[in-house]
Amino acid sequence: MNSLQDVLYNWLTIKVVCDARPDDTAAQETKAHFDEMLKSERHVSNIEISTDDSLYYVSYQHEGETKKTRFPRELIEVMLDQINKEPEKYVNCPAKD
Repeated sequence: MNSLQDVLYNWLTIKVVCDARPDDTAAQETKAHFDEMLKSERHVSNIEISTDDSLYYVSYQHEGETKKTRFPRELIEVMLDQINKEPEKYVNCPAKD
């Protein structure tokens, strides 16, 4: 079982990709999966993100409490960096009807 910290990490990593690549349907579908997991399985809401030069700060509501965590930018942005280095490996596939 993944910890809440793991789910937040994965969610934030794919959110960064989605923000940079809004037409990437695979990224959007993956983010939707993590959105649902955070909401229905982990009972997380009201997620807010801020950044500085080295960290992402995540504030959220969990079971009635405001909680905070942080992640190094280099870890969160690794997937986007890989996509940007080798875009031919990450061609967008249109959504199927």
